[in-house]
Amino acid sequence: MTMARRLVISKGGQVSIPAAIRKRWQSRTVMAEDHGDHIVLRPAPSDPIAAAMGAFQPEIRALGSEQAKRMDREEELDVEARGSRHA
Repeated sequence: MTMARRLVISKGGQVSIPAAIRKRWQSRTVMAEDHGDHIVLRPAPSDPIAAAMGAFQPEIRALGSEQAKRMDREEELDVEARGSRHA
């Protein structure tokens, strides 16, 4: 769905996103990507950490918490070992 709207930038640099778009996005937070000659606004989660945690919940449940913790620790040890080799 493409929708183009002419928006006015206030003296304070603010732009109001139309209510229909805010309602569809179901978010009060946006990401602004500067592409030089234009910007792109995308909906963003209000709490990105919680959103990321939620995205990985099915994988964590499938592994089981103990197995997930063990894999996490193994990954940390691997990163530490690679770091000490380059020091």
